[in-house]
Amino acid sequence: MEKRSRSSISNFSSTQILTLGILILGAILILSPLIVVFQSSITFPDGSFTLGNYQAAWQRGNFLSAFANSTLVALSVTALQIITSALCGYALARLNFKGKQAILLLILATLVIPFQLLVIPIFIILKYAHLINTYWSLILPTAANGFGIFLMRQYFASIPIELEEAATLDGANRLQVLTQIMLPLARPALVTLFLFTFIGEWNDLFKPLVFTTRPELRTVQLALSEFQEQFTNDWSLLMAAVVIATIPVLFLFLIGQKQFIQGIGSTGIKN
Repeated sequence: MEKRSRSSISNFSSTQILTLGILILGAILILSPLIVVFQSSITFPDGSFTLGNYQAAWQRGNFLSAFANSTLVALSVTALQIITSALCGYALARLNFKGKQAILLLILATLVIPFQLLVIPIFIILKYAHLINTYWSLILPTAANGFGIFLMRQYFASIPIELEEAATLDGANRLQVLTQIMLPLARPALVTLFLFTFIGEWNDLFKPLVFTTRPELRTVQLALSEFQEQFTNDWSLLMAAVVIATIPVLFLFLIGQKQFIQGIGSTGIKN
């Protein structure tokens, strides 16, 4: 057994050991702020241990309604982005029509335009549609996204076209091919898109701050911002609120990390 362990250790080159050491050091540097936040959330100012900060932060920040609002908005936007990205991505990957490359370049060009630059025209449209201070003002502006379309297009392009041809010979139409063949095979890309969109919407503060003023429409990030203004001097309570707001996205990422990595790694196979 000792010989086997020594031989397995000797198989690692100095470059691999150095790379592993750099990765471990990088992980420590990235995780250290999270550890400090968590440690601060479970201690009193005098250093004693407590879990009461979480209960106090949850009650004083009224996070229950904020969690419900953020969950509703994030899931709605995610569902719409998955639908629009799957339909547009499949069309750009498989259908041949005039101007396809121009449309793809136009979609990619939207990735370099900050959302803040579009906020005024979006606000005017929502105002004339009487959607300001409604859930729709938080959902519709990001119902479609260029990144999601490009992600799905790249993944669909990596799937062998012979599978679609076989399904077509069996009598399947385009919609059946998409829903019964392509989407199940594109599960890693769908999980990746789900995680990116949900986490982005959950952490979004800009839309609720600009498009809503009603307290009953507060999202988690808006509630956390108001909580920070009220309890700036109570760091333990503030850190507990930060941990509460972070738990859902951390939990989702831990569940879908395998599919997330597979989806990211498979989207650049074909152009």
